[in-house]
Amino acid sequence: MSKVRVRFAPSPTGSLHIGGARTALFNWLFARHHGGTFVLRIDDTDTERSTDVSYREILAAMRWLGLDWDEGPEKGGPYGPYLQSRRMEFYRREAARLLNEGKAYLCYCTVEELAARRKIAQAEGRPPMYDRRCRYLTPEDRTRLEKEGRQPVIRLAIPEGTTTVNDIVRGEVTFDNDTIDDFIIVKSNGMPTYNFATVVDDHFMKISHIIRAEEHLSNTPKQILVYKALGYELPAFAHVPMILAPDRSKLSKRHGATSVEEYRDEGYLPEAIINYLALLGWSPEGEEEIIPLEKMIAAFSLERVSKNAAIYDTKKLTWINGHYLREGDLDRITRLAIPFLQAKGLLPEPLPEKDYNHVKAVVAAVRDRVKTLAEVADAASYFFTEVTSYDEKGVRKYFSKPGVADLLDEAREELASLPQFTAAAAEEAYRTLAERKEINTGQLFHPTRLAVTGRTMGPGLFEILELLGRETVLTRMSRAAKWIRENLT
Repeated sequence: MSKVRVRFAPSPTGSLHIGGARTALFNWLFARHHGGTFVLRIDDTDTERSTDVSYREILAAMRWLGLDWDEGPEKGGPYGPYLQSRRMEFYRREAARLLNEGKAYLCYCTVEELAARRKIAQAEGRPPMYDRRCRYLTPEDRTRLEKEGRQPVIRLAIPEGTTTVNDIVRGEVTFDNDTIDDFIIVKSNGMPTYNFATVVDDHFMKISHIIRAEEHLSNTPKQILVYKALGYELPAFAHVPMILAPDRSKLSKRHGATSVEEYRDEGYLPEAIINYLALLGWSPEGEEEIIPLEKMIAAFSLERVSKNAAIYDTKKLTWINGHYLREGDLDRITRLAIPFLQAKGLLPEPLPEKDYNHVKAVVAAVRDRVKTLAEVADAASYFFTEVTSYDEKGVRKYFSKPGVADLLDEAREELASLPQFTAAAAEEAYRTLAERKEINTGQLFHPTRLAVTGRTMGPGLFEILELLGRETVLTRMSRAAKWIRENLT
């Protein structure tokens, strides 16, 4: 294979969509697998919708995911600039060449005229395509129309015949040129259209493979016609399957988060998103679902990309995220969790250095039972704030039994008398007390957990007690015993 050069070319009209991130990932994996070059290009010719905010968000999302680019914005490279808005001279020059060679022509039809003709064609049962009336204008016709003040667009003159896309994923797909309009390549304001600009850029940036979503397949014959008109060598094409919602509709906000930024803010880890996105349409050998990045790079091939639509399953993503949360480096997970704890008002900002190890121990205690960083903050709240209420089901099950308040007082005295307040010492004291009173250990464990956390589930009870500390534990047990007497007896 010749030198692999691929590109991801988002439009800065919004945040990085999860589907766009999957396309970027497939390009990135292909480049890394073949020792090639991954180019980031910003297609910002839609001046009305493109914003600098979106541009910055896309770059930030790419960095957060770890999809580093070899050439592109803020890195440069030999084929820049890498923003289409700064490449207008390329488009003007190539469009002029097509006009001079008779492969494109000026069209003076107004928007209103085109709309009226489309309406007539539809009424007559004909395809509402451009009727090519400007394709054969004489110089005198053009002069007359220009005197009327009409600003022309440039259209590509579509030849007769067929156009075949040789797609790595989908095989040969042939289109009849009769179904393709003489489409606009340059608008009346001088701005290039997508199907023209992307071809010019891909050629001059020496892109070898175009890997993109299936929805672009319908654009590909048009782009191939531009390649041929300009005399460019064709790249290889690979159209990867669409991502659909579980109900097989187009993925949208009604199905949950759709942008990388939203998932980051909800507490997902970049490695979990990368792992999950890789499995959306690509099937590595074996049954593994947790795949380290190095293994992805080594195994990735377009031949194992499916033709079928990929179903987006948030539950599976969350499960994968839980794995990385449990298995990730504890210091890194702690650093990532701290902003979520601060956002809930559980920790001061900035966090004093002296408090870090305690926070780290709390994160270690709760991360096995949660799936996101946001859930870490929820699960850890009682370590940093007072317990002001108790789980209703827990109250009925554990606090409503006769003698529970007295039992909590007795257990409290045992904990108060411990020489060292450790998890092991507390557990030994509780088991000794249960044996002495001839009761099941659960009759002690469950009310104590509810008293000190307000909850019925969480880390191991004695790990919780040690992390909370003697003073906090004794205070909460006294308060719970008092609450039981005042509300349940």
